[in-house]
Amino acid sequence: MTEAAPKLVADPDAMEVAPGAEREVLEGWIPALATEEETREALEQAFGYRGDVTITLKTGVRIEGYIFDRRPAPALHRAIVRIMPKDTSERVSIPYSEIAGLAFTGRDSAAGKSWEAWVQRYWEKKAAGEKNIGIQAEALD
Repeated sequence: MTEAAPKLVADPDAMEVAPGAEREVLEGWIPALATEEETREALEQAFGYRGDVTITLKTGVRIEGYIFDRRPAPALHRAIVRIMPKDTSERVSIPYSEIAGLAFTGRDSAAGKSWEAWVQRYWEKKAAGEKNIGIQAEALD
């Protein structure tokens, strides 16, 4: 006697869904930069942030913009962060050792745009009877 092949289930309700990674809410955060480790950790968080930050230099100059790169190094004065200031097309490199303050001042442009949020909206639209619901990118702003 042979066993029947298992039936494949294509029902999305029956499929396993893995939860997405949780992200910290960084918008509005002003980290302490009292130690070298705190500075490195805060700038690593800023690199992963999807909004603007404001860097205050030890000279008092403030630069608001998007951090698009960082180059860690063993010595703080050799590690740099690269930022695109908000109002110019120039790119600025800043040694970690020149940074006195950091604030997550811009809106996180991807907040609330997780896969889980999209699926929830999809099912809400489907329950409301909408047709031709598909995956379409939403405008960031």
